[in-house]
Amino acid sequence: MITVTGATGALNGATVDHLLERVPAAEVTVVVRDPARAQRFADRGVAVRRAGYDDPAAMRAAFAGADQLLLVSSNDPGADGVALHTAAVEAAVDAGVGRVLYTSHQGAADPSPFAPAVVHARTEQVLAASGLAWTSLRNGFYMHSLDWLAGPWRETGEVVVPVDGPVSWTAREDAAKAAAVVLAAGGYDGPLTLTAARAPTFAEVATLAGEVTGRPVGTAVVGPDAWLAAQTDAGRPAHVARFTLGMYEAAAQGLFAGTDPLLGELLGREPRTVRDQLTG
Repeated sequence: MITVTGATGALNGATVDHLLERVPAAEVTVVVRDPARAQRFADRGVAVRRAGYDDPAAMRAAFAGADQLLLVSSNDPGADGVALHTAAVEAAVDAGVGRVLYTSHQGAADPSPFAPAVVHARTEQVLAASGLAWTSLRNGFYMHSLDWLAGPWRETGEVVVPVDGPVSWTAREDAAKAAAVVLAAGGYDGPLTLTAARAPTFAEVATLAGEVTGRPVGTAVVGPDAWLAAQTDAGRPAHVARFTLGMYEAAAQGLFAGTDPLLGELLGREPRTVRDQLTG
């Protein structure tokens, strides 16, 4: 049995869709907070169980019988992600799960200026100490984030960032399909880096944007203080702006720079590129 958490979300929902192209629905279980939102999977013969990371007893019951369990990382910025993930891993141990797979991040590191990277790194440490067979899917930074991290360049003709650095922008849909391939095949151990083939800087993204639109797109690296001030002047909450700044600072430190051919190998094709994103 393959059990998938967070299947009503975009990432693991797409993973289940791809998984059902590879294994019978009777071999798949989804674990969600609101079963009504997973009706489309129930209609296809997938078992739907209710549980959340804040309910250990429900998780133990929901994870029972899982040969493989895919844990999606918590997306609640106000929660203690490591504690929630630890509770899920402990429930997996108690339920006798064969292998846990976790949706991590290519930039997983402790320390890191990007807060989620620390959560991912510490969760991987929990998995390594659990005694379970485990796999972390270190997905590249999701490419659709460029729509807001690059700013309103289509209107202004300029990409404005506090600092610049390379990022292996990776399509979430590609990561979802790769996860399904890994689950269906089984046997992958430890961290897997799943990224696009290149890691352009924001300046290189601006150049690509100019090629796509046929008009020059510049880059302005304004520094953290000026960028934060502009964000708060525009009405963005200060804590949100500081959180986002951490992403750029991690990129400047090279934490998102690595690339790996594995994603393309799993997909059987080249992963989507930044040019594809800007064109689409």
